[in-house]
Amino acid sequence: MRLEGKVALITGGASGIGRESARLFADEGAGVVVADVDDAGGAETVAQVKRSGGDAIFVHADVSVGVDCQEMVRAVEKAYGKLDVLFNNAGIMDGRDADAEATPEDVWHRTIAVNLTGVFLGCKYGIPALRRAGGGSIINTASFVALVGAAAPQLAYTASKGGVLALSRELAVVHARENIRVNALCPGPLNTELLMNVLDTEEKRRRRLVHIPQGRFGEAIEIAKAALFLASDESSYLTGTAFQVDGGITAAYVTPE
Repeated sequence: MRLEGKVALITGGASGIGRESARLFADEGAGVVVADVDDAGGAETVAQVKRSGGDAIFVHADVSVGVDCQEMVRAVEKAYGKLDVLFNNAGIMDGRDADAEATPEDVWHRTIAVNLTGVFLGCKYGIPALRRAGGGSIINTASFVALVGAAAPQLAYTASKGGVLALSRELAVVHARENIRVNALCPGPLNTELLMNVLDTEEKRRRRLVHIPQGRFGEAIEIAKAALFLASDESSYLTGTAFQVDGGITAAYVTPE
């Protein structure tokens, strides 16, 4: 198994990419700690892992709060003795997020707090644990919007994900000789509750789909499989990358009919 004997911490593990990753990582032999503000969703993820014969626990954590991040890492080491894989995946998307003039200030601040500060805090408190374990892999969920702009803006979300990409590159260089790898996972548009709540009309979905060469939204499990590769030793010479899993959206100028 690809993660046999490893311990993984996954934030935003109550749904979407996080849940699928928790299930997949556990199937591949990892002990999994699921962290989220959604207690019921997190408990359900753990239950699904256990029903499949895996090993997982849930920890309540708001990733925008430093004390919560510190405590979730402590919980990992208390339960499993070490941390090998840190998947900073928690994120939000607000339907009121628009351009600079229209985006409310509270939406900007909350989006940055969860999507970017949350990754910073996960790294701040997770890196010492990875170091104590002799190294490991950090996967930070960015997005294809960290790489391209859009005329249908979500400025706070885009800025937060651009920050995640820059942060990941810098930390990859800083910690490369400590056997700590850092990569930014850049999904394309996905068929998840997070995005579908924003693309809440057929017209909004159609407008997004027309730009994706493969002509469909991705699924959370497809991103989880990419995260599994980044978590495993198969990616041992991969660090500092923007790992794009986006249906070709960042490669396209004109898409097929």
